[in-house]
Amino acid sequence: MTKRVRLGVNIDHVATLRNARGGDHPDPVRAARIAREAGADQITAHLREDRRHVRDDDMARLKEEIALPLNFEMAATAEMIAIARRIAPHSVCLVPERREERTTEGGLDVIANRVQVAEAVAALTEAGIRVALFVEPDLAQLDAARAVGAPVVELHTGRYCDLNGGAREAELRRLAAAARHAAAIGLAVHAGHGLGFDTVGPVVALPEVEEVSIGHFMIGEAIFLGLGTVIREMRRRIDNACAGL
Repeated sequence: MTKRVRLGVNIDHVATLRNARGGDHPDPVRAARIAREAGADQITAHLREDRRHVRDDDMARLKEEIALPLNFEMAATAEMIAIARRIAPHSVCLVPERREERTTEGGLDVIANRVQVAEAVAALTEAGIRVALFVEPDLAQLDAARAVGAPVVELHTGRYCDLNGGAREAELRRLAAAARHAAAIGLAVHAGHGLGFDTVGPVVALPEVEEVSIGHFMIGEAIFLGLGTVIREMRRRIDNACAGL
């Protein structure tokens, strides 16, 4: 039986473009509607502490107006936990966050931040929100994720996407080993960061991967091809890779 990997579409950078000039155009909620029509299974948005792209009202509108599960990427801070509990998205993915970074750089260090992450997982879980941790494909970090009570990990695929040739193949093997280990200890496995048309196939073909989150690549390609066209093509490539298992 062919598995179906869920596609989460991250609409952050529609908001980045809007904020570059101010005003309301282009509207990330409109992008989410197009994503739904094109076959997305979920909408992902990262409300950063500095509000550099998605804003609080975007998150509220996404929850109210889009008939798809909403995945809220956020730092494990008291402010963000309170917002998540108020909006009540389907899921939250806890990510590291630094003001000076352009985008999320690397996975969450669950080991070094065990107490803070455990408290965030508990508070969100108590509110009925499914929690994932965005982590490197590192076995010790996966064990720590399990220990703090998270049911899901999202494996960071950025390094895999940035490499080429044998180095990329080695990183894919590392991702595969991490996915196997995560599943063996009872964690659901998602993947994301940097994935595009040429890199998504081998990742979704890993038997344990249930969901991918993709944003920047598809928003960039949409300038040339249109958002609906890009999402449908990504959906096709994911399904073809899964069918080849």
